[in-house]
Amino acid sequence: MNASPQLLRLMQLASPALPVGTFAYSQGLETGTDMGVQDEAAASSWIFGVMEHGLARLDLPILARMHAAWLDDDLAGVEHWSARLLASRETAELREEERQTGAALARLLRDLGLDDATPWIRFPKRTFGALFGLAGARWSIGADALCAAYAYAWTENQVAAAIKLLPMGQTGGQRILSRATQRIPDLVAEALGLDDDAVGGTAPGQVMASAQHETRRTRLFRS
Repeated sequence: MNASPQLLRLMQLASPALPVGTFAYSQGLETGTDMGVQDEAAASSWIFGVMEHGLARLDLPILARMHAAWLDDDLAGVEHWSARLLASRETAELREEERQTGAALARLLRDLGLDDATPWIRFPKRTFGALFGLAGARWSIGADALCAAYAYAWTENQVAAAIKLLPMGQTGGQRILSRATQRIPDLVAEALGLDDDAVGGTAPGQVMASAQHETRRTRLFRS
């Protein structure tokens, strides 16, 4: 692979150093530890389950559609798919996470010179994916690479949460990430091939864990 500004921008977007606050969220995994996620094997099953039945069926195909809409300067299309993504977040915490990280990424992109991001700082139906798609479109990153980076960044954040919550260690986390690098390309290909009517994920265990997290007495994460 040749080094290019697009590749480096993609690495920037996927970096855990991106100051958007995703490290503060576990997306239900924290409560999942009360539901049997107690070791590396269980964490791997949880992460890959949500990735395959949620992320690949919902986030990635919608991200690809928003990326295409940004390329076409189709703001109505971006708003439509962002609203659909937000509506698909089934708990208050997941919706608030989407809005907060979306606003944070919008502010960052504005400060990096992408004026298109400015209205999204306060747009009610903003999502992280909408702004991720904007960055990909304006930085000439292809949809397949953008979706792969999104999926990897999501997985890395889940692994970081699992390392904090479980006795699995850094090496265990790297084993999960290594397996993810083998699976993500296929999931991206599947996501990009979905028709509009097929877009929609289902991860009931995650949803139940997220709903219970709202009333958890003590917690490390915001979701």
